[in-house]
Amino acid sequence: MDVPVRILDDGAWISVDDSRQVGVSDLWRLTDHEFCGCETADVLLEAFFEVRPNGERIEVRAVGHCITCGERGSMGWLTIGHVEDGAFVPSDPAADHRIRQPGK
Repeated sequence: MDVPVRILDDGAWISVDDSRQVGVSDLWRLTDHEFCGCETADVLLEAFFEVRPNGERIEVRAVGHCITCGERGSMGWLTIGHVEDGAFVPSDPAADHRIRQPGK
């Protein structure tokens, strides 16, 4: 089953199956990343600029800043959820997330 994904409201929301599902107001915990020098980065997302389905996963690229060290920038692919039985299941932003670099 195809599930449409897109960016809404100038990068503030990710729509999955025509419903706003993930916004930029959450802190995402990054453990395997190249975003900043912190071993574990708590990143406040500021805007989404790319979204894609990748198998059952929904992935985004976003810009944000680490609340620990203050580093700002863009990141590789972050999994924000997955599709299970045709329904979107969001990831927990507080869980440890691995960032995959663009092109991977």
